[in-house]
Amino acid sequence: MAQQVKPSIPKGTRDFGPIEMAKRNYIFNTIKEVYALYGYQQIETPSMENLSTLMGKYGEEGDKLLFKILDSGNFMADVKADEVLNGEGKPDGTAKLAARICEKGLRYDLTVPFARFVTMHKEELCFPFKRYQIQPVWRADRPQKGRYREFFQCDADVVGSECARRHQDEQPQDSGRHRRGHRCA
Repeated sequence: MAQQVKPSIPKGTRDFGPIEMAKRNYIFNTIKEVYALYGYQQIETPSMENLSTLMGKYGEEGDKLLFKILDSGNFMADVKADEVLNGEGKPDGTAKLAARICEKGLRYDLTVPFARFVTMHKEELCFPFKRYQIQPVWRADRPQKGRYREFFQCDADVVGSECARRHQDEQPQDSGRHRRGHRCA
């Protein structure tokens, strides 16, 4: 007879019932209303980013706290046994192996994805750009009392300046015309 497994969640995570969600939504909505009063705009970024975007931005210790996502499909097809095991048949080089089989990771915070967002969307943004973001982040840390692997983070930033706005408005578009009708003007 198969042993019945009791449902559980991973350590460092938690469920939120209707009462907690009502309180949480009240707080989040209040934060959003205040940011809107001051001209901040809400953005969202994907929960996962390319590891090339995330790695090296948090320091060596921070990089160890990134949840890496295995590539889909037959991700081990090109990995040789000696890349997984050392000469004594023991696991070796986990960082090197992870780099070969993981291209994505869960975001550690909201700042690095925001920098990527600005870089990718700079032609669409009006500077100075005031943004806020309320989304979950993940840390591959040992959970302790009061510390979770998954939690919400709230960030607000202003990027660019009025000078950048004037420069942006004066730049010719591809058609050779100036951006006088641009929404930032």
